[in-house]
Amino acid sequence: MKGSRIVAIGLVAAAAAWIASGYLMPHETGESRAAVRVNESKAAKLFRVGVVESRIAPHSSRLVLSGRTEADKKVMVMARTGGIITELRIRRGSRVEKGDIIAVLSDEAREAQVVQARALLTQRKTELEAKRKLIEMGNMPRLDLVNLEAQFKAAEAGLAAAEAERDRGVVRAPWSGLVTDLSVEVGQAAFSFMGRELAQIISLDPVLAVVEVSERRLASIKLGDTAEIRLVTGESATGRIRHVSKSASQTTRTYRVEIEIANPDYAIPDGITAEVAIKLASTPATRVPRSALTFSSAGDLGVRIVDADGKVAFIPVFVSEDEQAFMWVRGIPDLARIIVQGQDFVREGQRVDAISAAELTAAAQ
Repeated sequence: MKGSRIVAIGLVAAAAAWIASGYLMPHETGESRAAVRVNESKAAKLFRVGVVESRIAPHSSRLVLSGRTEADKKVMVMARTGGIITELRIRRGSRVEKGDIIAVLSDEAREAQVVQARALLTQRKTELEAKRKLIEMGNMPRLDLVNLEAQFKAAEAGLAAAEAERDRGVVRAPWSGLVTDLSVEVGQAAFSFMGRELAQIISLDPVLAVVEVSERRLASIKLGDTAEIRLVTGESATGRIRHVSKSASQTTRTYRVEIEIANPDYAIPDGITAEVAIKLASTPATRVPRSALTFSSAGDLGVRIVDADGKVAFIPVFVSEDEQAFMWVRGIPDLARIIVQGQDFVREGQRVDAISAAELTAAAQ
């Protein structure tokens, strides 16, 4: 009995030891080996990104600026003598050519002054010619010839002054343009109008598109360059840069640039809002989707690429031109693999699975 107990206790101890060995020292089974392989495959699987290959090409970027149109010339026509306005041959909105009569003032004895000055000139001329012979014959002193010639020249000047005063009674257009304002009427006394404004004339052919350029962009603007102008009304025109200011505005630190536009029919008015696109010099650049641009941890604008080792790298870029869906940028080397899908979910130095963006899009569909 004692011996059987000892055997039974030994069997129980052996069974307990066998059961405990399954927990303390587990044996590798098929299921455990499969689980290990799944975990290893998950650890080895890389994040997949879509890439496109960059191509550097010459690109003529455009500088787009907002501005306005301006008349090439603008002047207030003034009466330079006294009188009453007897004729007014213009009205607001009428076109005038250079030399056209705008207004006529009353004579105010100006023509009589011309007649008097002309008569005096005839008298001085006759005296000079008659006495010149006597002087040459020695019957009169030679000093009298100098006095007679001086009197003749003074009479000539008097006639010229009288004719100029008479001509001031007829106000003419200084150049071709459009009448935009008229501040007098026929019959008004003009004695108080000496130096007063009568009408405003602006020249709209050519018309100017005026923009302000920052000091950083000033070096890229050249005289004679072509510019495309789009008006707020939807009309378009082409012009050439005719003036680039050499003095900056004290308030904005920008420089005035004038683009000359042919406007023979006066279709482009003065003071209308315009968008001016100036074509800049051609530079090597890369065209990338707008969505590919991202910011680095330091806040720099650029793109993420996949290098030869399959790792993510960041390249800062400089924008040459902004299009609606694409951007022309500088700084990306040729044939670089730019991440265009998944770039916001990876970090620099991370190893990724890079495939063509077209293939990734097709696989997703």
